[in-house]
Amino acid sequence: MSTPNFEQLLEAGCHFGHLKRKWNPAMAPYIFMERNGIHIIDLYKTAAKLEEAAAALKSIAKSGKKVLFVATKKQAKQVVADKASSINMPYVIERWPGGMLTNFPTIRKAVKKMTNIDKMTKDGTFDNLSKRERLQINRQRAKLEKTLGSIADLNRLPSALFVVDVMKEHIAVAEANRLGIPVFAMVDTNSNPNNVDFVIPANDDASKSIELVLDTVCAAMAEGLEERKAEKIDTPAEGEEKDAAPKRERRRVRKGAAEAAEAVEEATEA
Repeated sequence: MSTPNFEQLLEAGCHFGHLKRKWNPAMAPYIFMERNGIHIIDLYKTAAKLEEAAAALKSIAKSGKKVLFVATKKQAKQVVADKASSINMPYVIERWPGGMLTNFPTIRKAVKKMTNIDKMTKDGTFDNLSKRERLQINRQRAKLEKTLGSIADLNRLPSALFVVDVMKEHIAVAEANRLGIPVFAMVDTNSNPNNVDFVIPANDDASKSIELVLDTVCAAMAEGLEERKAEKIDTPAEGEEKDAAPKRERRRVRKGAAEAAEAVEEATEA
């Protein structure tokens, strides 16, 4: 698992914070200096925190659990959608549906509604409806797909949240905090890091900065998934070996019993 070095973080513009007057004092430990009224983030701390977060996310992915990626800001949407879908993880890039975590069963019902519409289309029920009804259902399906399509496979609460811009996604962070779900996040100088379990101090406005951080964590998670796959392949072989031992024992017992029966028969004849 490789994490970007100082130069790569610098080139991506991860060090640019916000204006000094917009800062959050809780971010002081991660600020290196101020230049022209703008706070500069300490990239050595960014590299260390990014490595820590990537290792934890790799471990979550390896255990087969899901991480929900959240980024509804324009410059992060596409990057998050591409990276999360490449490792088959759920993501939210449109408006955060309020209560998505705290009222998860209701969200699952909405996803089920989407599945039912698809079923209607396949089994021919859809063709028996009037043109107006079909139009209404299609609109409803498109609306559900836009907001919930990317989380259709999320059957239970995620094991962690990865957030880009905790200020914009404060509702998602608050819901995760309430349920005790760990939060990984890119945190800029204007944000509060106290509600985040794994803080990655970095510029959360530049698309290059967002892409570099996501590249790193998703590559780590992909590694975790590969390791899980490799372990799964090895495990059945061990299981087969375990099954083989009792089989051999049973064969030996049966052979012994047959030999004993034969000996008894011979003795009787004699």
